[in-house]
Amino acid sequence: MKAIITGGAGFIGTNAAARYLAQGYEVVVIDNLARRGALANLNWLRSRGRIVFAQVDVRDSAMMEKTFRLHRDAALVLHLAGQVAVTSSVADPRFDFETNAIGTLNVLEAMRRLNLEAPLLYASTNKVYGEMEAEGVVERPTRYDYSKLKFGVSEERVVDFHSPYGCSKGAADQYARDYHRIYGLNTVVFRQSCVYGTRQFGHEDQGWVAWFLIAAEMGLPITIYGNGKQVRDVLFIDDLLEVFDAAVRNIKVARGRIYNVGGGPANALSLVQLLDLVGERRGEPLSVSHAPRRPGDQRIYVSDIRRAGAELGWQPCIGWREGVGRLHDWVRQNRDECERIFELGAQPAVAG
Repeated sequence: MKAIITGGAGFIGTNAAARYLAQGYEVVVIDNLARRGALANLNWLRSRGRIVFAQVDVRDSAMMEKTFRLHRDAALVLHLAGQVAVTSSVADPRFDFETNAIGTLNVLEAMRRLNLEAPLLYASTNKVYGEMEAEGVVERPTRYDYSKLKFGVSEERVVDFHSPYGCSKGAADQYARDYHRIYGLNTVVFRQSCVYGTRQFGHEDQGWVAWFLIAAEMGLPITIYGNGKQVRDVLFIDDLLEVFDAAVRNIKVARGRIYNVGGGPANALSLVQLLDLVGERRGEPLSVSHAPRRPGDQRIYVSDIRRAGAELGWQPCIGWREGVGRLHDWVRQNRDECERIFELGAQPAVAG
């Protein structure tokens, strides 16, 4: 079997590729290597097994179709490539749109024109629901909570894009869904909450769980945007990959569907709670600075994951305390690699 992964040298893509290599897949990694840590992830993947690497930017429609044509026998496509941060989208909305919306359209068009029947799993985001300021929110000493949404936000909620990032991901989200309805592609959309885990080289504006742990270990400054009571339901990478597998196993049910995927209410925590846990594990409180709240930043977002449970038989298995502990141990064990990546910034784009 063959799997194509766009953004395959990113955090989720690298973990997915390693998983599929272990399952006996031939893995095709498509990545432009622009993101910090991508080259290090690619080299790590090469140590795990044989991969096919294509240094292609998803914005290049001709090269995307050429690459897909070479691998039209793929049994699975994960579309993970994209611009991933709200702050970056505000700074450069055109690049954000071209990467997320047009990049996704290029993937969909390549599959349509080549008549690919493989499941296409698309990584969308909870940001398609906007700030949700009209939702009842209760402020507590260390966190925000919903006043009414016992199970979190369901897929039935009306989307309300609020930031260029929300707009670009939301447009791609709807294109992916509609290419099933209009063209019959086997697309599945996952509106992901905060996914975290090993080989994630994040920052405050994206990948914040990993960033806090890496920054604490390396003595880097930590900035909190707002009061730190913002809440997200966090999902360990292994659990995300489990729901990907569940969708493929149940593709006749999952195709054309949208799933909110996160840790759910049981794994909802605030930045303050995470920092307290990291300080607890390190034996001393962390020093942080504060900056104004970012535009489009939800005070609280928790996924209602019951649809994925009912239709795909999936539930998260790794609680947030266990997951943060695993990631903390990984950061300590891989401190040298983290230091190299953060000192060098973006890695040189070397193919081969």
